[in-house]
Amino acid sequence: MSVDIIKPIDPEFSDTPPEILNDRRYMPHFKDCICAINGTHVRASIAPEKQIPYIGRKGILTQNIMAACSFDIQFTFVWAGWEGTAHDARIFLVAINDPVIKFPKSLECYLKPYKDTRHHLPDFRRGQPPSGQEEIFNRAHSSLGSVIERTFGVWKNR
Repeated sequence: MSVDIIKPIDPEFSDTPPEILNDRRYMPHFKDCICAINGTHVRASIAPEKQIPYIGRKGILTQNIMAACSFDIQFTFVWAGWEGTAHDARIFLVAINDPVIKFPKSLECYLKPYKDTRHHLPDFRRGQPPSGQEEIFNRAHSSLGSVIERTFGVWKNR
């Protein structure tokens, strides 16, 4: 899918996305960020003899799909077919290290899931001033990173 169907509009990612460029909350901290990445699980139909690795943590058969999304809610990379037990980090590492996969651009330009940090997205939306540089980063990261959930949400509801 990522090579044949899903292609970024600007494959060189030469410009700062307008969603970042035109928002003082994100500029200049995220000026080089081109996409958000994350995975999602979707139900799968698997032959009985191959089902065990596809049984996800909720006990149903799933595939883990990794995707990169631009900030205007467009897929720029999708890799489907991973078993439900595959961890997002494993899929991502294979994608960036296997030249056949043709994962676009460099690792430093993507927002990855930001674990172990409490996000204050409602405060960010209301424009409450952050208390320091780390809070600026945490709030903006949470807000920008939500694009992946919105993009998957649009796709899953079709």
